[in-house]
Amino acid sequence: MKHATQPGSWKRTLLSTTTAAAIASAGMMGISATVQAEETFKVGLVTFLSGGASGPFGVPAAQAAETVIKAINAGELPPPYDTPGINGLQLESVVVDEAGGPTQQVEEYRNLVQRQNVNAVIGYISSGDCLAVGPVAEELQTFTIAFDCGTPRMFEELDNPTYFFRTGLDAVADNVGAARYLQDLHPDVTRVAGIQQNYAWGQDSWLDFTLSMEQLMPDAEMVNNQTPQLFSGSYGSEISALQTRRPEIVHSSMWGGDMESFVSQANSRGLLGQATAILTTGESGLHRFQGQAPNGTILGGRGPFGAFMPENALSKWFNEAYEAEHGTKPSYPTSKMAQAILALKFAADNSGAEGVPTSEQLASTLKGAEFESVSGTVRMALAGGHQAMQDMLYGEYHYTPGEGAELRNVRSYRGECVSAPDGQNAQEWIEAGFPGAQCD
Repeated sequence: MKHATQPGSWKRTLLSTTTAAAIASAGMMGISATVQAEETFKVGLVTFLSGGASGPFGVPAAQAAETVIKAINAGELPPPYDTPGINGLQLESVVVDEAGGPTQQVEEYRNLVQRQNVNAVIGYISSGDCLAVGPVAEELQTFTIAFDCGTPRMFEELDNPTYFFRTGLDAVADNVGAARYLQDLHPDVTRVAGIQQNYAWGQDSWLDFTLSMEQLMPDAEMVNNQTPQLFSGSYGSEISALQTRRPEIVHSSMWGGDMESFVSQANSRGLLGQATAILTTGESGLHRFQGQAPNGTILGGRGPFGAFMPENALSKWFNEAYEAEHGTKPSYPTSKMAQAILALKFAADNSGAEGVPTSEQLASTLKGAEFESVSGTVRMALAGGHQAMQDMLYGEYHYTPGEGAELRNVRSYRGECVSAPDGQNAQEWIEAGFPGAQCD
C-alpha cells in the first residue's frame, strides 16, 4: 500500500502505543496485519510522526520501515537477506510517535515492552530520547537499536550495556569529518561561526567540531556560536548575531525542520551569501531545499547514507523500491532506518534460535558483528561492540532548475579517521591530535 509523503497523513496513524491494535487492523502500515501473533516477531518502531521533525525525518523513516519490512516478509530483498521473514517469522510492527520528549518516550517504551509485548524496539531520532530510553532498555532487558540519535554521551553514560545498540555513527564522526572536509577544501578559512540546537546533540557537536578545528586548522578563529531552543523555528536574532561577526563558514548540526528553516531564513537574509554553511545533517534536505540553499552549501549525511550510499545490490534495491512507493529518493534518515531493520534481521537469522529469538540471543549475535547493509559493510566496532563504525562523507549541494539537486566534490573519511579508538574518550583523543587515526 502506498502512502502520501506529507506528514499530515501520518498524524492519524499512531500517536501512542494504546492505539496500536487499531492501526494494525486498519492496515496503516501494511505490515503483517493479518498474521497471527504466534507467527510473528513483533518490533516497536519509534519515530517522529508529528511536529517539526516529522516531515524531513520521522515520516520518511517510517515509510522506509514499511518498505523494508514488506520486502522482508515477502522474501524480496537481495542476498544475504533473501529468506522470507525474520528467522522464518513474519515481522510485525507497532509504530509510536516520538514527539513529546524524553519523559513521554520512557513511558511509551515501557508500554511497548510491558503491554504491547514487542520482542525488540528500533527507534529514536532525538538524542535526548536516546539518553532517557537506553537505561530503561537495560532495566527491561529488551533488545533495542537506536537507528539515528547521535550524542556520544549515549555509551559514556550507559555503562557496559547488554541490550542497547546503535547501528549508526555518533556526533564525533560527524564533526571530525566536517573539520577534515574544511581542511581539504577550504584551507584558507580564518573566521568560523556556528548555530546549534541547545541540548545534548548540539552542545556535543559544537564541542567536537571546535576541538577538531583547533587541531586541523589552528589559524581559524571561532567567532560566535548561537544556541536556539530545539524546534524554535524562527532564527532572525541568531542570524543577525552571526552576520555581525562576518564568518566565512557557518557550522550547524541542526536537523529536521529546524535545519531547513534556518537555511531558508539565513539564505533570504543574506547570511549564506557571505558565508558557506556546513550542515552535518544537511543531506536530509538535498531533495527538499528546491534551490532554497545556495549552491556550494556543504552537506553531511551522518555516514554513507541517502545520496552518499555506495552502489551495491541492497542500496540499488532500496533506492528503487523507496522511490517507487513514496515518490521521492531516499534520504539519510530512511537509509538509517533500513540499516537498523537489516541489523535486526541479521541478528535474528544468525541467532541459532528456534522461533522467536530472545533479547539475549539477539544481543550476543549483533555485538561486535559485521553485516551487510544499504551503506555497505557495517562493523559494530565501537562501544564494546554496541555501536557501528563507518565512513563519514561530505559533499557540496548543487541545484539546477528542472534537473534537481546533486552532490559534488564528495570526500569520504574512513571510520578510523573520524572516530576515537574503542574505549578512548573522544574529546581527549581529539585534543591529543587524533593518535592512531587512519586517514589514508
